[in-house]
Amino acid sequence: MPRIGLLSDTHGYLDERIFHHFAEVDEIWHAGDVGDVSVIDQLEAFKPLKGVYGNIDGQEVRKRFPLDNRFVCGGMDVWMTHIAGPVYVYDKRIRMPMRERPPQILVCGHSHILKIQMDKRLNTLYINPGAAGRHGFHKVRTALRFTLEAGTIKNMEAIELGSRASVK
Repeated sequence: MPRIGLLSDTHGYLDERIFHHFAEVDEIWHAGDVGDVSVIDQLEAFKPLKGVYGNIDGQEVRKRFPLDNRFVCGGMDVWMTHIAGPVYVYDKRIRMPMRERPPQILVCGHSHILKIQMDKRLNTLYINPGAAGRHGFHKVRTALRFTLEAGTIKNMEAIELGSRASVK
């Protein structure tokens, strides 16, 4: 019954409150646009970390994280990628693989919009934690926390880290 802390789009900024909110999680997942390897280093020093690189990430981050990360956790098939596109439409890069072998959970970032939606055609839960960093158009910095238990997601919580504008 792994407990997961999920964030994305830190863009080089890691809010110290993440460590409080993720204190009881077993793993942290980062869905790309890390921005700086120091974010990876801090998260890895805290908890086991899985992640992907995003479109703003340079070679240092790309050496540490893949473009796509597909794995099983808590009995669920998870595919993490930074740019997934909207539910049902999906980005052209992942559209065919999604149809051919849909995961139970698709984790992404990029939009800076927290969104959790079931794709009823593919029976895939689409999860985007929004943006935890201070760069972008989002107004509130967000992350997610949840539990995977026997092939189901439980206790999904949206975490508000405060206003993007309040961070200098």
